[in-house]
Amino acid sequence: MITVAIVDDHPIVRAGMRTILESCDDIVVLAEGGSGGEALQLVDEYHPGVLVLDINLPDKSGIDVTRQLQAKNSSTAILVLTAHNDSQLIFELLKNGAIGYVLKDEALETLTSAVRAAASGKSWLSPTVASLVVQRVVGQQADTAEKAPSAPTIENLTQRELEILCLLAEGLDNTAIADSLTITKRTVQNHISNIYGKLEVTSRTGAMLYALRHGLTHVT
Repeated sequence: MITVAIVDDHPIVRAGMRTILESCDDIVVLAEGGSGGEALQLVDEYHPGVLVLDINLPDKSGIDVTRQLQAKNSSTAILVLTAHNDSQLIFELLKNGAIGYVLKDEALETLTSAVRAAASGKSWLSPTVASLVVQRVVGQQADTAEKAPSAPTIENLTQRELEILCLLAEGLDNTAIADSLTITKRTVQNHISNIYGKLEVTSRTGAMLYALRHGLTHVT
């Protein structure tokens, strides 16, 4: 079963999400809350597989919650639910630990798919958000071509590093990558650190964008 906690400061929205999710045989909602503090408390208490998190909360922003959970090395996948589709906000959340981003006006059709993807360690973006990601990547690619003609290439990576980059770009977390390649999580972490250095990126999001720009993965 996929276990879920829902945090949104609007009870009616929470009730609607609970109804959608609990209509599925493989999903159970363990708890719900209405603030950032409650989000952190629920994760500590229930350890849900997925946290469906509104970004606008009365005490903490969704970014603050994702940062704090990332700092704790929480195993809970964070799926952000919001009405905003600002590209800077999207990238800030993804950089700080969110695995997926669902727009509220698309939630009825996509929430269950997004939760299942997040629970399996894969990233998930609403179609509108995915379009923004692609647009930003294209813009970054143009800027990189102008500012850094001698940018690092995938030829600098070993075969194993390339395999890990592809899996990372598909949205798999370190545990899922380790399981897929039958290696330890520590080995995965070491390879990812090497990948960052060789590609001159500083985050998981940067590595994913590099892979997208070079056709190693695509946004679905």
